[in-house]
Amino acid sequence: MDRLVCGDVGFGKTEVAVRAAFKAVQDGKQVGILVPTTILAEQHYNTFKDRLTQFPVRVAALSRFQTKKEQTEIIKLLEQGQLDVIIGTHRILSKDIKFKDLGLLIIDEEHRFGVASKEKLRQVKVNVDTLTLTATPIPRTLNLSLLGARDLSIIATPPPNRQPIYTNVSTFDALKIREWIMNELKRNGQVYLVHDRVQSIDKLLIISEDMFPKLKSLLPMVR
Repeated sequence: MDRLVCGDVGFGKTEVAVRAAFKAVQDGKQVGILVPTTILAEQHYNTFKDRLTQFPVRVAALSRFQTKKEQTEIIKLLEQGQLDVIIGTHRILSKDIKFKDLGLLIIDEEHRFGVASKEKLRQVKVNVDTLTLTATPIPRTLNLSLLGARDLSIIATPPPNRQPIYTNVSTFDALKIREWIMNELKRNGQVYLVHDRVQSIDKLLIISEDMFPKLKSLLPMVR
């Protein structure tokens, strides 16, 4: 299998990965899950551990969050076949990582891996089922799928009760921005105000403080 699963954020790509990993482990194979960031590795680790805790599936994470001693122990268990699912950053592509019987490789957000990582991936992927999850496939990956070189599955249906995302493109209008922010604050929501120029971000902060004088202390600025 070499399948690309494409779906929006929150549409259930991780759920597909959990079930695929469980199926592979039940068939006596190990599963490697490759993610681009340490935070995402921890997030997936917690998700997989919560979902598979009632089954005899051993899950571990491998990233900067583990100490050198913990990493050495995880690598040893992985080589001995005592770990079923390993979740990690490009660290799991290192030469010292050896699987006893890798059966499934899951790649999350492939577009965020560099050329060097892609070359290592090609070596790992030989004779291994591969599942790639992405919300924004890179042109080459999408082209391979459309040409039929890779299988393509699209998750187009949102989960039940999911609120739709509304996008509105407009010219800059301080009064409109104030209205939108006030509507969000009335429902105890949070607001991200993103600006595209570091040089003029101070002006946006001044405008925001003028619009919301009472919220001045709640308007942090991140450059």
